[in-house]
Amino acid sequence: MSDTDSFIDEVTEEVRRDRLFLMMKRYGWIGGAAVVLIVGGAAFREYNKAKDQAAAEKLGDGITAALKIDGSAEQAKALNSVPSESAGGAAVLSMLEAGALAEAGKTEEAVAQLEAVAVDGGLPLIYRHVASFKALALQAGSLSVADRRVQYEALAQPGAPLALLASEQLALLDVEEGNTEAAISRLRDIVADATVTADLKDRASQVIVALGGSVNGNAAPEG
Repeated sequence: MSDTDSFIDEVTEEVRRDRLFLMMKRYGWIGGAAVVLIVGGAAFREYNKAKDQAAAEKLGDGITAALKIDGSAEQAKALNSVPSESAGGAAVLSMLEAGALAEAGKTEEAVAQLEAVAVDGGLPLIYRHVASFKALALQAGSLSVADRRVQYEALAQPGAPLALLASEQLALLDVEEGNTEAAISRLRDIVADATVTADLKDRASQVIVALGGSVNGNAAPEG
């Protein structure tokens, strides 16, 4: 019986090998294709990563070279000629060019450049809000308090990337309108915010004190 069992086991094992060989012959290409896809996908990702890094380095070199040029107007021209392969890179170039234009006294051109970035729905929110914030800063002397307040309030919405900086500007508008109590209240909210930076917290605290208030709210504002 043992010889018979052994013979049956051998035949069974041989049948299994034949089936496995047949399956490999019939479906083995699937495994090969999977390997090719995995290896090809990894190579493609590495290629894209290297390409993106090279583009970023090229953009950085172009910006550095442009900013070394003497004269704001010349810097603006140089920045305008720097190529960018990404929408984000182009937005950064536009904002830097706007800064150079503003320094050259071409405020209207600078604002137009920034506003074009601010309304570009294809860009991440942070780019659009930074451009809008900069454009508002350049228009401090030409826009009414009411117009600036509307736009800063849009930037100060909870969760917005520049919410606290926009709130600081709203507090300064309150001061401009003589509403000291509202300004101090807004500045205290900034100081108490868990995400406030050290610099902004210090600035807000100093303005509160300068307005006759106290950071912790124990003292009433003067005026």
